[in-house]
Amino acid sequence: MTITEVTAINQSRYRITLDEESDFVLYRGELRRFQIKQGGELSEDAYRQIFREILPKRAKLRCMNLLKAKDYTKRQLTDKLKQGAYPDEIIEEALAYVESYGYIDDRRYARNFIEYHIGTRSRRRIENDLQQKGIRRELIALAFDELLGEGVEIDETAQIQKFLLKKNFHMQTATDKERQKMYGFLYRKGFRTDAINRALLLDIT
Repeated sequence: MTITEVTAINQSRYRITLDEESDFVLYRGELRRFQIKQGGELSEDAYRQIFREILPKRAKLRCMNLLKAKDYTKRQLTDKLKQGAYPDEIIEEALAYVESYGYIDDRRYARNFIEYHIGTRSRRRIENDLQQKGIRRELIALAFDELLGEGVEIDETAQIQKFLLKKNFHMQTATDKERQKMYGFLYRKGFRTDAINRALLLDIT
């Protein structure tokens, strides 16, 4: 395998390109260890050590260190590893490792996220937020169904009322333009139209 490019990322880390296709990152000492230089050849033995030992171990440790600070979805961890220039097969191996130990669980992540935000965000806003984090629609729906089945309620009308009170907004004294603007704002926040209408009708000065 031909080492077509060696690019310094910083003083200690280097991006290696093999045969103008495969990219990965090694430290300066590893370049010396495997005699890596631009235009040179990477032996099969060196390739096996890098892709079967060094990079998998490093990617797994990277995942574990990230998860010490907070929960991540599968896609979020994937994005973090891609930023570190880990090859796809190494990313898959690292994710399978942490997933096998229950360190990442998109269904659990969705449930916890919903529980935390259910009192302040609309269902549609929560669904959109979770999808942006890479959670599949069916897992989000399942998490909502579980919580609703346990008696957790989503009172969007009450949420809107609290927001209106915080903003000191009253329908009775607002102009038509102000009312339309507030309606549009609440709709863009993901609140259902029936909840918006109900909340605005309940508004009292």
